[in-house]
Amino acid sequence: MNKMKILKINTLANKIFLGVFVLLFLFAVDASAKKVKFLQSTIAPASRGYVKIKKDKNQNNTIRIKLSNLAEVSRLTPPKLNYIVWMVTEDQLTKNIGKIESSTGFLSKKLKASFETSTPFIPMKIFISAEDDASCQYPGEQIVLTTKAFKY
Repeated sequence: MNKMKILKINTLANKIFLGVFVLLFLFAVDASAKKVKFLQSTIAPASRGYVKIKKDKNQNNTIRIKLSNLAEVSRLTPPKLNYIVWMVTEDQLTKNIGKIESSTGFLSKKLKASFETSTPFIPMKIFISAEDDASCQYPGEQIVLTTKAFKY
């Protein structure tokens, strides 16, 4: 009987140890990523989201953005055609790094969106503007979401 209790305790202890080990491993893998929340927007106050930046195997920076409650770009005042993601580099250059696609499945009734890209530049700030031209080289005045400046 005592052996059975000891065996059950050891099995439980092993499961707990394994669970803690897995959690620590997952935390260590994700610890290299920098996560920065967007500040509250005056243009789209219900919008929320964050940016996650991490080095990939080629030493480029992978930028992932998750957004929720993002208003359709055509409903802004004034209405626009595109949401554009911008990055301010460590050299203080502002770069257009892509367009947030807003198809029916992408920005649906839940108004959720995501964006991912990779860049050799080191980002210091990320922001999203509403633009008519997706290939614009400079952001317009309608900045929808922005992060604080950060060090990566």
